[in-house]
Amino acid sequence: MSDTSPADLVTKTFEAQRDRLRAVAYRMLGSHADAEDVVQEAWLRLSRQDTAAIHNLAGWLTTVVGRISLDVLRSRQARPEASYDDRLPELVVTVDAGPAPEDDVALADSVGLALLVVLESLGPSERLAFVLHDMFAVPFDEIGQILGKSAAAAKMLASRARRKVQTTEHPTAAGREQREVVQAFLAAAHRGDFEGLLRVLDPEVKLTVDTPDGVVVVLGATEVAAGAQRRVAAGAATRGRAALVNGLPGFVSWREDGTPLSVMAFTVVDRRITRIAVVIDPARLAAMDLPEPV
Repeated sequence: MSDTSPADLVTKTFEAQRDRLRAVAYRMLGSHADAEDVVQEAWLRLSRQDTAAIHNLAGWLTTVVGRISLDVLRSRQARPEASYDDRLPELVVTVDAGPAPEDDVALADSVGLALLVVLESLGPSERLAFVLHDMFAVPFDEIGQILGKSAAAAKMLASRARRKVQTTEHPTAAGREQREVVQAFLAAAHRGDFEGLLRVLDPEVKLTVDTPDGVVVVLGATEVAAGAQRRVAAGAATRGRAALVNGLPGFVSWREDGTPLSVMAFTVVDRRITRIAVVIDPARLAAMDLPEPV
């Protein structure tokens, strides 16, 4: 006879599903903090349910997390004062120890900054259908129930989202060529070499900077190169080191006193930098788990 109570079994099952639920919410929302909130809300809803009537607890939890995440996405769309197209996903910064094995590169690319940026461009229903079906193998009839649509309609949404994702150029994560391009950019920026910067920047490069006052977006190689030159001319004395930022080649810099100054992530396609994401907001930098300066 088991001493385990039904409540203990439910708790154990939930904990076994927690990482998967968090992963679903993070792919939906692009924010670790929001994902944690969604998973916690799912637990609260579960605690108010008659769990004896739930025949597939893992499926029930996935449905609830999907619905809560969909509500969050829709509330974002309803707030025009916030620019979620340019909002940066949360950045995970690790030491760059050199080229990763092929399987690690594939994993980093699949969940990296570039894909999260593409997912941000999808509508809430498209994003949910694509994430749940293509990333977590949730059947279309279950997705349709979350969306209040038929399974066929959910399948069409996922197909439309898939086309958008597939037509977006993807970097190959932090491979050797990508590192070389980023190093060339940083070296040219350090020298104030305008022509050198233009050689490694895509003509339509997008620079997104997360500042204390909000998100600033700069478009075009000439504008981005000129901005890099101005920063060098300002002469801020810093220390820096190469890093991986959400699996992409990046760079972290510190002031001389060890205070974090910036985190940069680079998206490289066909040996050109197509996107640079920069965080200079001190509050956001302080919340990151950054490597030690060298």
